[in-house]
Amino acid sequence: MLQRRAFIRRAAAMAAVLGLDPVRLLRADAPLPLSNAGFNGTGRFREGHMLSTWYHGMVSNEEGWKQMQAGGTALDAVVEGTALVESDATGTSVGLGGRPDRTGRVTLDACVMGPQGDAGGVCFLEDIEHPVKVARAVMEETPHVLLAGDGARDFALAQGFEPRNLLTPESKTAWEDWKKSAEYKPIINVENHDTIGMIAQDLDGNLAGACTTSGLAYKLRGRVGDSPIIGAGLFVDNEIGACTATGLGEAVMKTLGSFLVVELIRQGRSPQQACEEAVDRIMRKMPVKDLQVGYLAMDTKGRSGSFAIHKGFNYARTIAGQTEMIDAAYRS
Repeated sequence: MLQRRAFIRRAAAMAAVLGLDPVRLLRADAPLPLSNAGFNGTGRFREGHMLSTWYHGMVSNEEGWKQMQAGGTALDAVVEGTALVESDATGTSVGLGGRPDRTGRVTLDACVMGPQGDAGGVCFLEDIEHPVKVARAVMEETPHVLLAGDGARDFALAQGFEPRNLLTPESKTAWEDWKKSAEYKPIINVENHDTIGMIAQDLDGNLAGACTTSGLAYKLRGRVGDSPIIGAGLFVDNEIGACTATGLGEAVMKTLGSFLVVELIRQGRSPQQACEEAVDRIMRKMPVKDLQVGYLAMDTKGRSGSFAIHKGFNYARTIAGQTEMIDAAYRS
């Protein structure tokens, strides 16, 4: 309860700084404040709709809305929105200040998808603050989808990205403390927030998404999670909807969770029902006592959904510039 209260105070303070409406904690399936004008007879929602994982999603959505108001696309919104989180050195699991692998090196994963079915990603990337922007460059400047390791770093440098040391003093100290026991055990993702996943529908009704992370703290050297994998950490189909995932990447990868959610929406399920089914498939196949996964999804009509294995997953939702924090429903 104390952690929850502390979160609410922090979120409210962030909202005040950003000039957002006061934070409201709602059910995951609370109805959207849609207006008839948002559809304009097209059947697609056109007022601006964004979903972002965890409390840092408030900052992402605020920037995303600014991009849309300036004429930017959904892709602009998700890339620039998540890039802000990558630059936040107080965060411990995305970009600058991310927790390192067990050798003390920060390695980053990210991907993006646009409305035309295009996609780009990077994994096992070092020394580059904004992997999500490198992922966009892979999508737009190469015939490939995914670049890895030194190749991804070389590409980023060739594109003009500046190298920098991403291991902050705080993250280095935490790593040195971890080495005393060197226990490698992924834990339920409640306070140790990992991925920033963001999906958006712009004022033209088009969809895009981005997903970026430094992955599990103190992971094995070379480990790559779901975040850069199209269909796992992120999937966008401009005709149907979009989904992003957070939590233990191995579980998401084994079930291609984000692709599954979008396909279930295609088959007629609501975004909420689709997220629930994707979670249930994990729970039927894997021991989940210490495993957390959460999904966020939207469809082209402006409906959204969210669901997690355990309590603790929350996210930011923005409709027409109004942002609220929501506690996702959960199974156990």
